[in-house]
Amino acid sequence: MSPGWDRLRLGAVGLLGLVGIGIAAYLTFVHAAAAPLVCSANGVVDCARVLNSAYGQILGTQIPTSAAGILWFAVSAALAAFQLSRPDSRRVWGAHVAWGVAGLLTVLYLVYVEIVRVGSVCAWCTGAHVVVVLSFLLVVTRWPVGELDPESLEGRTAGV
Repeated sequence: MSPGWDRLRLGAVGLLGLVGIGIAAYLTFVHAAAAPLVCSANGVVDCARVLNSAYGQILGTQIPTSAAGILWFAVSAALAAFQLSRPDSRRVWGAHVAWGVAGLLTVLYLVYVEIVRVGSVCAWCTGAHVVVVLSFLLVVTRWPVGELDPESLEGRTAGV
């Protein structure tokens, strides 16, 4: 993978992190201020129904699930920024992949909750879920630079 494409991919992950922070911050603000949502309120897409359900807060607290989203997106963006300075670090890449897996599993659980438990889908939540999936795909397909580079493989096979 060329360093230019790698930087572009990491920049995209960082940008997606900022978009995700924006979505999660909006949902957290709506929760805290009891402000009206800019979203459909009837039919299958009903953001208020999802966000006001028992699953809209973390483990029965008053902390909205979206607050955890702010944290996830901030860490993902920070990991992408750190990888820009250390593109060959397998540890940072591995940590980012693990963070992405945690986010992906959370998204799968939350989609299940929306569809099966609540019976409605939140458009804002779906936007955040898409951002998590895109971030995960960009990170997991980013093999550390140099790993599959034929020149770096020559040195490993020269003594064989």
